[in-house]
Amino acid sequence: MDDDLYRENLMDHYRHPRHHGALEGADAEAEGQNPLCGDQVTVMVRLEDGRIGEMRFTGHGCAVSQAATSMLTELVAGMPVEEAAALPSQAILDELAIPLSAMRVKCAVLGLGTLKVALHRAAGTPLPAEWGDADEIVWS
Repeated sequence: MDDDLYRENLMDHYRHPRHHGALEGADAEAEGQNPLCGDQVTVMVRLEDGRIGEMRFTGHGCAVSQAATSMLTELVAGMPVEEAAALPSQAILDELAIPLSAMRVKCAVLGLGTLKVALHRAAGTPLPAEWGDADEIVWS
């Protein structure tokens, strides 16, 4: 696929986000934000037998943050919790498949970071070592 097709995919996820909306009875939930650009996402997850049973999100922000979080909901569906918690940022960047500036990378991984916090709180999965002991996601 060329960059134009990937950009069309990104805009489709932005205009028609998958799994957008509240998830009643979620087992895991966290909110993440990037105050520099105003991006905000809240991630809600239902866990089933050690796997991601369902993930939904709400929020607002740029096309990259919202589309990447939409793509993330599809990527982690059915995935073991430990595997989802260990997903590298590159996994979501690969899903987007378009070049991003350093500032836009923060937008792209906001949903993933928020998912990691939600899983940490609910299932005790480790947070990335570079985060130290921060139990929240606020990019600056």
